[in-house]
Amino acid sequence: MSMVRRSSMDRMSSSMTSSMTGMGLGGLAGLAAGMSTLSCMREQQITVGGMPSNYVPGLSAYYNISSFCQRPGQTRRWPMQRAGPTAQYRPGRSHSTGALHRMKHSMRNSPNTQYSHNMICKLADQNERRRRQDTLEMIPQSYYSQQPLKVDLTEFYSRDNSKDHHTEQYELVNDNILPNPVLRRGQNFFFAVRFDRTYDKQQDLIKIVFCFGPKPSVTKGTRVVLPVNWNTQQGVFQHSRDTMGTSRMQDTGTSVMGTVGTMGTMGTMTTVSGMRETTTYGVRRSSFGNDPLPIQHSPLSPHGTMDRYSGTAQHSTFSRGYGSRHGSRHGSMQNLASISHEMDKWDLSIQRQDGNTITFQVHIPATAPVGVWNCWVQTNRFGQRDNRYDFKCDEDIYILFNPWCREDSVYMDNEASRKEYVLNDQGKIWCGTWRQPKGRKWIYGQFDDVVLPACMYLLERSGLEHSERGNPIRMCRAISSMINANEDDDGLMVGRYDGEYKDGVAPHAWTGSVSIMERYLTNGGRPIEYGQCWVFSGLVITICRALGIPCRSVTNYVSAHDTNHTFTVDKYFDRDGNEVPNGPDEDCYDSCWNFHVWNDVWMQRPDLPQGYGGWQIIDATPQEETDSVFHCGPASVEAVRRGEIGFQYDTPFMYCQINAEICHFQEEENSEWGFIRMASNQYQVGRKILTKNPNREDDEGESDMLEITHEYKTVDSSSPERLAVIASSRGYQRLQQYYEYPDRNYEDVYFDLMDIDLVPYGQPFDCTMNIQNKSHEDRTILCVLTASSCYYTGAVASRLRRAHGEFVVRAGQREVLKLHVTPQDYMDKLVDHAMIKVHAMAYVKQTRQAWSDEDDFPLHKPKMQVQVRGQPTVGQECAITFSFQNPLTTHLTDCYFTFEGPGVQRPRQMRFRDVKPGEFVSYQDKFVPRRHGERHIVVTFSSRQLDEIFGSTTVNVR
Repeated sequence: MSMVRRSSMDRMSSSMTSSMTGMGLGGLAGLAAGMSTLSCMREQQITVGGMPSNYVPGLSAYYNISSFCQRPGQTRRWPMQRAGPTAQYRPGRSHSTGALHRMKHSMRNSPNTQYSHNMICKLADQNERRRRQDTLEMIPQSYYSQQPLKVDLTEFYSRDNSKDHHTEQYELVNDNILPNPVLRRGQNFFFAVRFDRTYDKQQDLIKIVFCFGPKPSVTKGTRVVLPVNWNTQQGVFQHSRDTMGTSRMQDTGTSVMGTVGTMGTMGTMTTVSGMRETTTYGVRRSSFGNDPLPIQHSPLSPHGTMDRYSGTAQHSTFSRGYGSRHGSRHGSMQNLASISHEMDKWDLSIQRQDGNTITFQVHIPATAPVGVWNCWVQTNRFGQRDNRYDFKCDEDIYILFNPWCREDSVYMDNEASRKEYVLNDQGKIWCGTWRQPKGRKWIYGQFDDVVLPACMYLLERSGLEHSERGNPIRMCRAISSMINANEDDDGLMVGRYDGEYKDGVAPHAWTGSVSIMERYLTNGGRPIEYGQCWVFSGLVITICRALGIPCRSVTNYVSAHDTNHTFTVDKYFDRDGNEVPNGPDEDCYDSCWNFHVWNDVWMQRPDLPQGYGGWQIIDATPQEETDSVFHCGPASVEAVRRGEIGFQYDTPFMYCQINAEICHFQEEENSEWGFIRMASNQYQVGRKILTKNPNREDDEGESDMLEITHEYKTVDSSSPERLAVIASSRGYQRLQQYYEYPDRNYEDVYFDLMDIDLVPYGQPFDCTMNIQNKSHEDRTILCVLTASSCYYTGAVASRLRRAHGEFVVRAGQREVLKLHVTPQDYMDKLVDHAMIKVHAMAYVKQTRQAWSDEDDFPLHKPKMQVQVRGQPTVGQECAITFSFQNPLTTHLTDCYFTFEGPGVQRPRQMRFRDVKPGEFVSYQDKFVPRRHGERHIVVTFSSRQLDEIFGSTTVNVR
């Protein structure tokens, strides 16, 4: 009898946690609850030689005896010890502090103190064991004949699911240790669970729970509970959820559940009215194709032949599952609308059951929050709600936006565009000037295994609510703010524009986004130093494409930054032609960048009138605060083009960047406010807007450049619509008069600043200004011609040369004013991008005619040649050579190369020796390709005297 009692006791559940008061409720549940209190159940302990590792002879490691360490009739004064893994016992100590205190003082001098202590523990154990056995005799043994299902193993078929979700290139999916599923919302995915025994449809209850964020909530859509319920009718599977909506029935047709080989036959599908169906599921927005997927060997892969289902059976299932259910013919619009409504919810079905293994199919709604989700499997027995087993799956489930899904707000209907703006992991970002654009190759690397984890951490730091992360508008606004690091936040990268990069990495030394994001993770989330607008743009592309948002880089040449909301960029000069910093009142901080790079993201805009979806502008370069945060966009490109500056977000700011006026003012003593506006020929804002051509790749030249100026602004800069928008934005009629040109009828002298052709780095150049007197009288002209090195933001770094003077131009005559600049004038004064700003100003004394113009151009540096020797093959070493000519007559010191290529070489920096004056440099390195197909390689060279030497090439890896 004792053996029977012992066996019954051993079958007690270790997860019952009800209090002793539960016995008062009567019934088996109350008895079980009471026994759980006596048992003080704990997690399974480590045993040594069959005994618990913390076992003390005479002291129970399983039973709480504090209730027995008190006087008869006295209530317990000390709280019962907590059951579970924290209830640890140490040799020589009773569970009751009071008992130890009494023994310490009453038997301090007794030699039998330890013996007495062990005796009371032993007697208390025996008494508790007898009470337990008495209680067990009242509970039928069948009550504990089965414990809840326990999970032995889970399999998310990461590689197989990724093929249909267009995520097979993510390195997290292909991890050899723990592949993580990377899935797109609006589609189905499969996963399997192996339990410790066969599933009992009558007694076992299973729930699949998906959680997102630190505080998952059903009402906020960050916690989803999907119960698995079998209907007693053959071929019918019922499921429900505790999120919005009600349960619905699905025909599953268990008779057609043939033998499944991994993922190969998880449901053959055909396209019906733009959607797909399975024989066991009904209509779904899945895109699992009819072609069998490669078998992925895993512990849960069933072994057997793979059966396929006929198209006839599939169509009949569709008709039976929906046509008869709604009482209308197959394919009716009403049925499709109802089906579409169902697809906006999480959904779960059983694909098949094979012994202890159940394969599930889950539908992710097209509105699900994007980020890292976790999956829990909860099991319990019918009628034993408190006897529950929870299992957390090890895998992090990455859910992304889905531009392939029509119901997703980032849907893009062109496959070539999706290939470029979502899947392309490299591209070009355009720098230079509007006359001489220069494309810079950039490795986005959105599939690298550090990118998605870094994105998730950045989103956490952005402060965006988890429930809002399914909204691409809110997500992109958060992305624009989390790239740049300001004083009040810890963004991804610190911006710097003064050329001082000794305590970090110069912006031009980066070859792509991966090394930046990897440093960010390994440095504990500290911002990386340094970046500029084109680096920020490359990072935005990496993050957006990694998350599934179509994204492109856009460069605006001659980009305005208006700080006083006049839709103008104001510059002031004194009588001698010297610029007055910050204006006469020292409150004007306007600037005009030679180029500025932002991003366009593709999405619907339900918050705007119809027609304003599509490309939306976001700008990650900090310029102005909005709501006390440095972020910008998304602003509809169409709204900017039409001048609808009242639409969200930051549309007026973006409109100004490409439509503002350049206004030069010269000091004039006869003016009522001390300055007059000067005329200008050609220096206009938004001269050219470029992006990469999605249909072309060019490693050597600029033929892959695509001009999209017409998408952003009207061709006619003096159109009435544009002038009306600017006038209304200025607001005050009195303010507008100061921006009007003086009477131009008296202007009879023509001035022109000549364009400068391509100037090689290290060569001299001339700045030329043409003057033509069209009047019949002599004109006395004051001229100033200046050449300066400048930052790409338009700020002057150093003056190189300046010529000024007053001279007379005879009636009807022409004059040419030249300024010659030698390499010695500029070599030690150049800054980033080696840009030169030429400014010309003239004033005619007789007519008070004032004129000003400026131009910027870069000095062209040598291009690096990149050559790969032999045929690159996966897993085999391959040689590569970098070469260029030093154009300077000085030594190059502190030299290093940076080399990167997705699937070819992770970002790597190699130190190099000093380079002699005029030397032809050739450096050979090696790499081992990891992935086959067309791969792109980018290399840069930097030194203290010469930088921004870069090159790229494309290789086909076998």
